[in-house]
Amino acid sequence: MWKRVLLIGCILIFLSGCSIQTNEQEKLKDLEYTMVEEGKAPEGLGKILEEKQKEEFKLTYEEEGKLYLCIGYGEQKTSGYSIAVNELYLSENAIYFDTSLIGPSKEEQVAEAPSYPTLVVQTEYVDKPVVFQ
Repeated sequence: MWKRVLLIGCILIFLSGCSIQTNEQEKLKDLEYTMVEEGKAPEGLGKILEEKQKEEFKLTYEEEGKLYLCIGYGEQKTSGYSIAVNELYLSENAIYFDTSLIGPSKEEQVAEAPSYPTLVVQTEYVDKPVVFQ
């Protein structure tokens, strides 16, 4: 009997530990954003992106009350890649930015030249750390 009580106690402790972790990223609200077209980023950010594009990177940039969230997936062997925004939301402790790299479809004709998929989104400035997922 005491083994069952101990086991149930351990499970409850484990589950309560998980809920603490979940509360840290509990969504308060989705953040509205605008995708920034290539070449339309602020000049200072554009230079940084150009330098970083060949390697994977994640960065934030703030200018004039706007927050820019940037992600690059490094060099890909062909053209046809894109990046999808899965979620962008605010929690009590951070901004969460979740993206996915999407490869070319089987039907798509691709150039056999390297490409550098990069995404820049602009949102309101919030003074919280950004978690890239």
